[in-house]
Amino acid sequence: MQPLTNRSKVVVNKEMTWKERMYLPAIIGGMRITFSHLFKKKATISYPEVQREFSEIYRGQHVLKRDENGAERCTACGLCAVACPAEAITMTASERKKGEEKLYREEKYASVYDINMLRCIFCGLCEEACPKEAIFLTDRIVPTDFKRKEFIYGKDKLVEDVNERIDISKRQTKEVLDFKQNKNLQHNKLK
Repeated sequence: MQPLTNRSKVVVNKEMTWKERMYLPAIIGGMRITFSHLFKKKATISYPEVQREFSEIYRGQHVLKRDENGAERCTACGLCAVACPAEAITMTASERKKGEEKLYREEKYASVYDINMLRCIFCGLCEEACPKEAIFLTDRIVPTDFKRKEFIYGKDKLVEDVNERIDISKRQTKEVLDFKQNKNLQHNKLK
């Protein structure tokens, strides 16, 4: 039978030498690499005892902020849920009843506000979309768990405590200042 093309590949079936059959050069080469790594600086850290420094722009666990009077800022407008590319945020809106004026700022509030932390990609778009500055990503690490349902954070885990306010991290403060400076520059250019 003739080949379809005139191209042919010469395959050499060279026999291994005695030294190659013993695999000594390969073992010695591997041991040399292993011993060279023993004297290099370690890339790992002992996590619970030593904590790595985080960047100023680190985005961590979400928080639903309260206003100065302790009322929830969220008005359940749904812009954060629409802006979320991972579709991790779900909410149910309700109307405020008489006597709840101190609990909620507006007449409409989020009776159910859930974030699925397993789906969240911590992009910060929810924070940017919020017109009431109700949701922020803090510099705290999201705690780990073994059950999936524990990663669905409701208002019980998201809303900040009245007595223990969470400061907005340096990242948010820096972004707000940069935004105001850019807005002023654009305003001055229009004049």
